[in-house]
Amino acid sequence: MKTIRNIIQLIIVGAGLAFFGHALPGLAATFVVNIGTNLTGTAADVFVPATNNINVNDQVIWNWMGNMHSTTSGTNGVHGDDNGVPSGLWDSGVNSKPHSFTNTFTSSGTFLYYCSIHFSVGMKGLINVAAANVPPTISITNPPDGATFSAPASFTLAATASDSDGTVTNVQFLNGASSLGNVASSPYSVSVNNLSAADYLFSAVATDNGGLSATNSITVHVVTPVPIVISTPLFLPPSDFQFSYTANAGLRYIVQQSSDLINWTTINTNVAAGSSVLFNDSSATGNPGFFRVGLLPNP
Repeated sequence: MKTIRNIIQLIIVGAGLAFFGHALPGLAATFVVNIGTNLTGTAADVFVPATNNINVNDQVIWNWMGNMHSTTSGTNGVHGDDNGVPSGLWDSGVNSKPHSFTNTFTSSGTFLYYCSIHFSVGMKGLINVAAANVPPTISITNPPDGATFSAPASFTLAATASDSDGTVTNVQFLNGASSLGNVASSPYSVSVNNLSAADYLFSAVATDNGGLSATNSITVHVVTPVPIVISTPLFLPPSDFQFSYTANAGLRYIVQQSSDLINWTTINTNVAAGSSVLFNDSSATGNPGFFRVGLLPNP
């Protein structure tokens, strides 16, 4: 009967270790260490398991299964070489079953510990705390957020991505919810082609080797260019000439001048701020003088 009871107890403990030893990504986990009994349930001066590999902000619960034991931090390089003097990181004090003690590990590193009563017989343990995984960073570098293009629009959607504690394993580009493609290594870019007039939300999602991700999004406007109409020309002697022309806000325009309608000189390029642009030439000394306005191609 005692043997059956021990077997049942081991099954329950094993299940507990399996449950606590696995955490969802990004959530703190709890790990259980039994004190004073081995895997068969026999009293022994041991910690089970003696070594635990955890992450920052995880916690370890020591459960007393025997009598007159402690969990005492010691970090001098060899378990127990401080002759039972604790390092100060944690010390449960000497206790007997039933008892438990919990410590949360808020920083990464290797943490040695021992039983302050039985360190001389090798009752020691080790906690390896891995640094918390930091998400990657990503930034769309082309086109700029809020850029305006004339339809049909084609351009390169590009981004830079990095990961301070690992590597970027993939960058996915999206047009709304539709994938434009995945890029596994730098340079991170995809081609976007023949967009019709509309507003678009583009995103780039970087994923690192730890499974974390980061997203950056931009809005792009694609418009149908309006016909360019020059109006209200006005000459203000001795050399000031101005006129207005229709435009699409956000598109780029070029103004050129000629004296013979054959040779043209560019005197202005600009991004239209609204639907009408006022142009002024303060050096209009040519006679005759001709002006023309054109829409520049998408960058």
